[in-house]
Amino acid sequence: MKKLILGIIAVATICCGVLLAQAQDVTGNWQGTLKANTDLRTVVKITKADGGKLAVMFYSIDQSGRGIGASAVDVKGSSIKFSFAAMDGTYEGTLSTDGKSIAGNFTQGGRSTPLNLVHVSAEAAWPIPEPPAPVPPMAADANPVFEVATIKPSDPDRPGKAFLVQGRQFSTLNTTLSDLITFAYGLHARQLVGAPDWVEKDKYDLTALPDGVGQPSLKQWKTMFQKLLADRFQLTFHHDNKELSVYALTVGKNGPKLTKSQGDPNGLPGLFFRGFGVLPAQNATMADFAGVMQSAVLDKPVVDQTGITGRYDFTLKWTPDESQFGGAGARVPPPADNVAAPPDLYTAIQEQLGLKIVATKAPVDVLVIDHVAKPSAN
Repeated sequence: MKKLILGIIAVATICCGVLLAQAQDVTGNWQGTLKANTDLRTVVKITKADGGKLAVMFYSIDQSGRGIGASAVDVKGSSIKFSFAAMDGTYEGTLSTDGKSIAGNFTQGGRSTPLNLVHVSAEAAWPIPEPPAPVPPMAADANPVFEVATIKPSDPDRPGKAFLVQGRQFSTLNTTLSDLITFAYGLHARQLVGAPDWVEKDKYDLTALPDGVGQPSLKQWKTMFQKLLADRFQLTFHHDNKELSVYALTVGKNGPKLTKSQGDPNGLPGLFFRGFGVLPAQNATMADFAGVMQSAVLDKPVVDQTGITGRYDFTLKWTPDESQFGGAGARVPPPADNVAAPPDLYTAIQEQLGLKIVATKAPVDVLVIDHVAKPSAN
């Protein structure tokens, strides 16, 4: 009987510990040092949003003053998990019974790093640096041009391809004229007709600054590129309409699985690959997503038929096949030992985003090249 009573007491003690952890209020300021290649001070702010749900903001204060909101928050008893779709990261930890610390790990891109957090008062919290003041937007009715534009042949030994916006500077790396045309007009390379071979082969690095004041919108950047192509590459063309094999981007049967972005609804999207088959997206529309899939991944135009409006943060992970990333010379690595490979692209889009990509045929706009020349001198 004594042993039974002791057993009941032990069980009761454990249960009380669990209930204590469940009852803890985890809102407030948490901070700790991420043990990466260099120590990075990290601040996590947890608040209650509408309906009593928890909202989490993550700050790496030694890198930036900008916070990243969690796309999913899961707190069950002492188990805590925050997911950050915008940076392809997760934090998982265990809350102490006194509610004052969390022992856990931050994982990004498959790499897990210790990050232990302690609960601190507002007075003891590390100050979060002010993020750089955003550049005011360019006037919506402005019709800018590139005041300065430098075009030079790319380094043939440098891999990759990129379109980058840094403040008011736009730059590209390892981009062909086909890349520049398809970016400027929102097309796939198959929608270009009559271009000479060098348009697909010769690669250039471009750096350009707009005239006027303010941060151009994506539409204004594209308008400037259209003017640059006419001026520096002597591009002339006419439009036609053809039925082509395309991919239609649609909503899956169970609806989309997308997290609304907390970014500027008028700001630029961020879609930068973390290697082949890993695409974190920030502040992106479905048209932005369709555009990057057709320009960098797939071998046919992608037509957005989702009907979804707004901007979203998400990370798409898949195992590419040899038909994808053709323009970048992708080589698909074998899966690592004891690590399950991500699904193929079509399965990943359905499972992770609640969307579908379906091969079909549709009439699309094509751009027929009348004249083009290699770029004029800077």
